[in-house]
Amino acid sequence: MGTQQVDVFHAVADVTRRAILDRLRQGAQPVREIAQAFPVSRPAISKHLRVLHEARLVTEKKQGRQRMYHLNPEPLRDMDRWLETYRNFWSMNLTNLKRHLERKDIKQ
Repeated sequence: MGTQQVDVFHAVADVTRRAILDRLRQGAQPVREIAQAFPVSRPAISKHLRVLHEARLVTEKKQGRQRMYHLNPEPLRDMDRWLETYRNFWSMNLTNLKRHLERKDIKQ
C-alpha cells in the first residue's frame, strides 16, 4: 500500500496536528511521549502522525523498539511563501486605510 501525498494545508488545518508540530520543535519524540501530552487515545495520535508524515511534515526513524518522530519544516516554506502574498496585501490595505483616515482628520 503506497502513501498518498497529503496536502500540507490539510495537515495543519487540525489543531491537534499543529500542537504535535509545536511539540516536535523541541526535538524528536516517540509516539508514547507525544500521546501523553494530549487528551486523546494513542491510536488517534498515531493517525495524526500518519497524516503529518504523509504531508512530509514529520519523519520517523526506528530506534530500538520505538519510532522517533522528527519535525521536517521544509513543506511549511511553500505555505509561508503563499501566505506572504496575503501579508503584503493586508499590509498595503492597512497602510492605505491609515492614510485615508489621516487625510479625513486633516480636512475636519
